Amino acid sequence: MMRSKQYSKNLARFALLLNLSLLIFNTSGCEYNKDYTYLKESIPEAIGDICKNEYKMDVTAKMTGSTVWIYIPVEDMVSEPDKKKKPEKFIERFVVEEDKGGFIDQRLKLDYLVRAVPETEKAQSAVYSKDAIQKRIYIWQVINRIIFSMKPQKKEGVEFFSVVMADIKNGFVIREIYYFLDIKKVAYGLLSYTEFQHRTVQDTQVAPETIGDKAGTTINYRDITMQDFIAAQILNRIRMKFQKPEVKQNANVDKEVEKIIAVTVKTYDFKDFSEAELNNLISNKRIILNRAAIWAKPIE
Repeated sequence: MMRSKQYSKNLARFALLLNLSLLIFNTSGCEYNKDYTYLKESIPEAIGDICKNEYKMDVTAKMTGSTVWIYIPVEDMVSEPDKKKKPEKFIERFVVEEDKGGFIDQRLKLDYLVRAVPETEKAQSAVYSKDAIQKRIYIWQVINRIIFSMKPQKKEGVEFFSVVMADIKNGFVIREIYYFLDIKKVAYGLLSYTEFQHRTVQDTQVAPETIGDKAGTTINYRDITMQDFIAAQILNRIRMKFQKPEVKQNANVDKEVEKIIAVTVKTYDFKDFSEAELNNLISNKRIILNRAAIWAKPIE
């Protein structure tokens, strides 16, 4: 069963809301282990063992460089909302038809097509199944357990967790990337749950190749760099920004994108780039900003 682009957008919106509730559930009242249980090299095996032995779920966990990957196969990940309950509603003023980009050497290039549309109230059309929700809760518990029982690494330690939940019956995936220090900060109350959502990179895609893939053999396990993460987070923030009801239809899209870039690089004190090229695919406007110009921009 192939999923439409609009279906994926609605699912992504619901996934963001679900992540926030799971985060609150899993970081409240945590007790952190003062004894170090896990070395970096043993993390994938530990994740697999905990999931199988304590939660009766089979996952594939791998370590590539500084990135921990967790692949979770499920069937019928989503369904239609319960008709007895009022679905989550939202106001649509913009549609992000395209946003892509990344770093080439030291240069960030972004292409985006953000179109203003007549204001419309819409309802959430997809929700997670109970099985998928429970597995996400378990994975959050495992990640928190691993993080707070790891032996500190002075260099070349874990930087990212990449979680892929795949519907192996219908062929689509939700991929999420979490920065190690962001998880710790939100657990210690140094980062708000809402801000953590903005920092979480999420992507929902139709992926027919995952049908029947219980072991995650179709996934490209690679080491995620800070450049990869920064670029992906900027794109994610663009999608989230134009879903917000407070963004007016007369908003200057280019200025908003510039602000998003500034917020993201300043959040991580990221300076490993020379300039950013912005290409507005509606207006065909091209903007080039050097690093100094981006860092000089106000973020409020």
